[in-house]
Amino acid sequence: MSFLAGLRLPVFAAPMFLVSGPELVIAAARAGIIGAFPNNNVRTSQDYGEWLRRISDALGPHGASGALPWAANLITHSTNTRLPGDLEQVRRFRPPIVITSLGSPRPVMETVHGYGGLVFADVIDLRLARKAAEAGVDGLVCVCAGAGGHTGRLSPFAFVSAVRACFDGYIVAGGGIADGWGIAGALAAGADFVYMGTRFLATEESIAAEAHKRMVADCGIGDLLVSDAITGTPASWLVPSLVQCGLDPANLPSPRERVYDSGRSKETRRWKDVWSAGQGLGAVRDIAPVAQVVDGLEDEFRAARTRFLALGRA
Repeated sequence: MSFLAGLRLPVFAAPMFLVSGPELVIAAARAGIIGAFPNNNVRTSQDYGEWLRRISDALGPHGASGALPWAANLITHSTNTRLPGDLEQVRRFRPPIVITSLGSPRPVMETVHGYGGLVFADVIDLRLARKAAEAGVDGLVCVCAGAGGHTGRLSPFAFVSAVRACFDGYIVAGGGIADGWGIAGALAAGADFVYMGTRFLATEESIAAEAHKRMVADCGIGDLLVSDAITGTPASWLVPSLVQCGLDPANLPSPRERVYDSGRSKETRRWKDVWSAGQGLGAVRDIAPVAQVVDGLEDEFRAARTRFLALGRA
């Protein structure tokens, strides 16, 4: 798609629970990357449609000359009873890219392809990658070890290589990538784009709690714990946030269920006050505007590219 070729950097500001909203998506797109947000950051399908409308109005309708690319994220797990209503809002406001999570992309394919949009599916292993490819997706998001939130277990180098051997669509690599050097490394390994969440969590446009942003800026890679105790799916959590919620990181409870219903009240979700981050949090040193973060990423990416080219001439 030509609108992807015009990006300043091949980066998705990854959709993050209770972090990504319209302001972050719009700022990311205006800075030259792709912003995204998840549907479970709002309570109802009507609210979801309002966010889609705000973003579309700010960035231009899909297919219009000069419109900027952005992405909506939909949870397609079978427990998400709100999916039909959210998908109707997607049909109305036509986000250029729809990223599916925690379930098959099949429920969204007809709607999104019907208006000329692209479908990307996030996957954590080769089995799921093959199933998504068979469903006809345009891109695969390889969620690898080091990712924040619901994380993967595979090395991005091994995973991207394996997916590239059996899939000829777009490949996005995510997991611990937080600077321009990581962007260059992922592209050299065969990815077309990178997923970058934690780097954009501590931005002024993020809707994350200020204390969450500050914790990300203050913590390092040793402050993370991967556990399925909170949501039923392995995820990367900030240890200080577990402690402040009265949980013992060394003795977390067993998960009772896996429910990803976007219509459930945030107040009843066990993970609302437990904060997540990925292994790239060491690159986050302060809370900054999205545009400033992207400026720094571009400088680092150019430096990495220069170094790589120099090595090839040695």
